[in-house]
Amino acid sequence: MAKKIVTFGEIMLRLQTPGHQRFIQAQSLEATYGGGEANVAVSLANYGMDTQFVTRLPKNPIGEACLASLRMHGVGTDYIARGGERLGIYYVEKGAAQRASNVVYDRAHSAISEASMNDFDWDAIFDGADWFHFTGITPAISPACAEITLAALKAAKARGVQVSCDLNFRKKLWTSEEAGRVMGCLMEYVDVCIANEEDAEKVFGIAADNTDITGGELSDEGYRQVAAKLVERFGFKKVAITLRESISASENNWAALLYDGENYYKSKKYSITIVDRVGGGDSFGGGLIYGLLNGYSMQDTIEFAVAASCLKHSIEGDFNLVTLDEVKNLMKGDGSGRVQR
Repeated sequence: MAKKIVTFGEIMLRLQTPGHQRFIQAQSLEATYGGGEANVAVSLANYGMDTQFVTRLPKNPIGEACLASLRMHGVGTDYIARGGERLGIYYVEKGAAQRASNVVYDRAHSAISEASMNDFDWDAIFDGADWFHFTGITPAISPACAEITLAALKAAKARGVQVSCDLNFRKKLWTSEEAGRVMGCLMEYVDVCIANEEDAEKVFGIAADNTDITGGELSDEGYRQVAAKLVERFGFKKVAITLRESISASENNWAALLYDGENYYKSKKYSITIVDRVGGGDSFGGGLIYGLLNGYSMQDTIEFAVAASCLKHSIEGDFNLVTLDEVKNLMKGDGSGRVQR
């Protein structure tokens, strides 16, 4: 029987300029859907896992289209609340070479931001669940979302559900001080913490030594110290840190580190040419959860997560639409990109 994973957060309408056009150039926008926890749910559903994505959507044609997109990818929508006036929107202008990508949010007064405790029956939602995943984006949406997240965490822990959190600091949603205060209260319920090269510093003030993020220079030893400090402060069972060396908006080196409180596990490093990097961290989170839930060794878990995320960078849109076999083949070293006949 497939393990059941619950994720909770906001899914938005994603409007993207064609190709690498700037906003000022575009005469049309391409519409898809995406959001941190929904992206994780889609990844896991693609791997054959039983996933339920929990959110609140407006009861209008845009909300229906969003539901259809989730269902099309095999994600359970049984516990999605309906109400509110609008779906949040975010606009994407993809960067290239030395020009960075740009994201503009239009999510004020979205359906999920105005949700209440009564919208979600967490005891029912977590019935039979094995895992709960959320990100630091969700409690940043509104004070109500922060309260609902805390209620979900308490319900998950009461049922013995494993909990993962991707810190996912978003400076356009809240300050470092706000993030540290709110996230610090949620961390006592978290078993597995996921962070990137900036999150631990922006949210909790834990910085890696000998690292220049903007210059693309990351220190393995520095991030081992970050992982150890996170475990020491919050008692996490595991910490995973993605390591992105940004050569440009088009070229990155990609790897990750996993720490289980005793040993460190470093993945192989991939040199990637980016088609779309939005959702890259979520695809890593989905791969990490898959490996941990399916009894992979720590080394194989981090290799699976990084391979899955490497492939996501080649796919347009938020969702990581790859198969288990494709991830496993890349893990085994088949990264040639040769045509499969």
